[in-house]
Amino acid sequence: METSTILILCSIGLCAGILSGFIGVGGGIIIVPALIYFIGLSQHQAQGVSLLLMLPPIGILAVMNYYKGLEMDKQYLWYAGIMAVCFVIGGFFGSKLSLKLSPEKVKFFFGLIMLIVAIKMIWSGSKYISK
Repeated sequence: METSTILILCSIGLCAGILSGFIGVGGGIIIVPALIYFIGLSQHQAQGVSLLLMLPPIGILAVMNYYKGLEMDKQYLWYAGIMAVCFVIGGFFGSKLSLKLSPEKVKFFFGLIMLIVAIKMIWSGSKYISK
C-alpha cells in the first residue's frame, strides 16, 4: 500500500471520527463517499469497508465521554442494546438487498437519502438561526 493511500485513509478516519464525536453522524456518511471518490472503491466495496471498520471501535471513547459527561441513565444502555441487536439483523438484510442491486443504483439511493436528510435538517435548523 502506498504512503499516499495510507495518508488518505488516516485523513478519512480522523475526519469521520471527529464528526462522529462532534455531531453524532454515522461514519458511513463521511467514509463511504470518501472511499469512493478518494480511493476509488465501488459503492459496495466502500460500504463493506465502512461496516468492517465500525465493528470493533464504534465510537468507544466518544461513548465513554458522553456517558461520563451526561451522567446517562442506565435506561439508555438498554436503548442502545435493543437497537444494536436490530441493527445487526437489519444490516444482514440490508446488505443482501444492496448486493442484489448494481453499485450505481445503490449509490443513487445513498445520495438520495443523504440529500433528503440534509434538506430536512437544514430546513428545521434554519428556524432557529433566524431568531
